[in-house]
Amino acid sequence: MKIIVSGGAGFIGSNLVEKLAKGNNEIVVIDNFSTGRMENLLNFKKKIKIVKADISKKGKWEKNFKNAYGIYHLAARADIVPSIKNPNIYFEANVQGTKNIMEAARKYNLKKVVYTASSSCYGIPKKFPTKENEKISLVYPYALTKYLGEQIVLHWGKVYKIKAISLRLFNVYGLRSRTSGTYGAVFGVFLAQKIAKKPLTVVGDGNQTRDFTFVTDVVNALIKSFNSKISNEIINIGSDKTQSINKIVKLLKCEKVHIPKRPGEPDCTWADITKAKKLLLWKPKINLEKGIEIIIKNIDYWKKAPIWSPKKISHATKDWFKLLK
Repeated sequence: MKIIVSGGAGFIGSNLVEKLAKGNNEIVVIDNFSTGRMENLLNFKKKIKIVKADISKKGKWEKNFKNAYGIYHLAARADIVPSIKNPNIYFEANVQGTKNIMEAARKYNLKKVVYTASSSCYGIPKKFPTKENEKISLVYPYALTKYLGEQIVLHWGKVYKIKAISLRLFNVYGLRSRTSGTYGAVFGVFLAQKIAKKPLTVVGDGNQTRDFTFVTDVVNALIKSFNSKISNEIINIGSDKTQSINKIVKLLKCEKVHIPKRPGEPDCTWADITKAKKLLLWKPKINLEKGIEIIIKNIDYWKKAPIWSPKKISHATKDWFKLLK
């Protein structure tokens, strides 16, 4: 069958495409390469079709939906602080872009859509582990736009009879994670600092915990969702555990320095994945120790990629306080 992956050159997307490319299906990657990298696709480039396009604008890219069975919709703008600085860009990419994807899916009669939503929609949860019915708390434009994208996918799916599933991802890390730009998740920052042989900047006391989920586990959840018969569901995808930042520092075997706790950050993220286990028959396989071992063995990949400079990381921290205090 023909399968489309939006955002297929990015961190999670390229890991997904690599696995899909091992099968016999026709894979079409749509990406504007704003954060995705062609290097992520080089090892299997000959097995896929790559379309450079901006989904926030209607265009010829939509014709690739013809005769497609379904789409994994991963294309999105990420990170919190840039979304506060430029909310319009995030709305265009994450909301307008998702609407355009669903309109193309409707026009060309796609049967399945799997959307990657964000656990940021829970804000600072009151209950742990956090279930899918936890109160929604949209603190930043990024969280708002990803949640609106989720609602668009499920609404179009329900109205136009497209089987749609939204996976709320928790703290994904692993091979090909971004270490470029100015902002990003903790693993990106830590890897850049490790490569630069600088101490790891730990926010607060480092006892805050996160539900770190290895990218291959997320890929397996995406594929199980795509192949399942279920529809109109929201499902958490996490590691089934929560781990401290200090533990990561210890596993990376680096020195650390502490910076003040940033406003608006939760002390804990922890997904209740009961629903994923029941509906998808899915569970994570890579624990934190194994995940970091894999990352360290492949550290040469990040050495060749654009990475944050310590100066940029310092600048990003100052911006966070300025915008979020």
